[in-house]
Amino acid sequence: MVIEGILPAIITPMDDNEHLNLHELAVQIHRQLNAGVNGIFCLGTNGEFYSLNEQEKLQVIAKTCDVVKKQVPVIAGVGCITTRETIRLAQEAENIGVDAVSVITPYFIKCSQDDLLKHYTAVAEAVKLPVFLYAIPARTTNDIEPETLEILAKIDNIVAIKDSSGDFEKVKKYIEVSKNREDFAVFLGTDSLILEGLMNGAVGSLSGLANVAPELICNIYNSYKNHDLEAAKRYQEQTIELRKILQLGNPNSMTKRAVRLLGFPVGPCREPANIADADIDEQIRQILTGLQLMSYTKS
Repeated sequence: MVIEGILPAIITPMDDNEHLNLHELAVQIHRQLNAGVNGIFCLGTNGEFYSLNEQEKLQVIAKTCDVVKKQVPVIAGVGCITTRETIRLAQEAENIGVDAVSVITPYFIKCSQDDLLKHYTAVAEAVKLPVFLYAIPARTTNDIEPETLEILAKIDNIVAIKDSSGDFEKVKKYIEVSKNREDFAVFLGTDSLILEGLMNGAVGSLSGLANVAPELICNIYNSYKNHDLEAAKRYQEQTIELRKILQLGNPNSMTKRAVRLLGFPVGPCREPANIADADIDEQIRQILTGLQLMSYTKS
């Protein structure tokens, strides 16, 4: 199974009381599929995995698989603080029927590179699924060094890494590692770097902003694959403009707020991460309007 292209790191809709809204999750998945995405990544950072208990995570995974029905690959985020928890959730996800699992580096605790090697090796040995590594050091304090990736990439079912560091020099080192194995892939998690990544050998993006503008993000990838670099650059520039939304507050809160302002009842982020601020909403509306993603006139 080849996984590449644009895979939205899909949000987890909730009602106003912060309960899961699985009906709206199905709506959002269909919205992404209709936009032509290449897969669905649930329980990533934008999916608020950190705020969900294990039962809720399993509900999200099961609903995602049920809605997608193998039209595109489903990747489920299963990374927890401990190796034991991560393995249990990965095995549950495998039983539900996902196509791959994503494992964020452990968070809160500081890990050495040897710790990460042991952690990821144990998870990979515990499942038959393809395993994606996920590096987002600003959120976890733990990063995967290129030398560590070189070792992990020798494990057959560790097949990819998502980098959300925003450090393109490190991404290029990851890409160099990937050249040593034909079926190992590098994905961007920073939407401003999608085109640069593709041009240097990355295979796609696990994109948070695809929740807001899936067609726009897909257009970067599709234009590049169709050898229309000028169009790809134009769509990437628009994405960089859209990314200004993320600077207004907690990025995954801002993403969810933008989707809500587009008219989808995806609810709040769970407190204390929800940001309901009229001034911020106004700034989001102006950015969305400027990109012709919504029609809005300030009253």
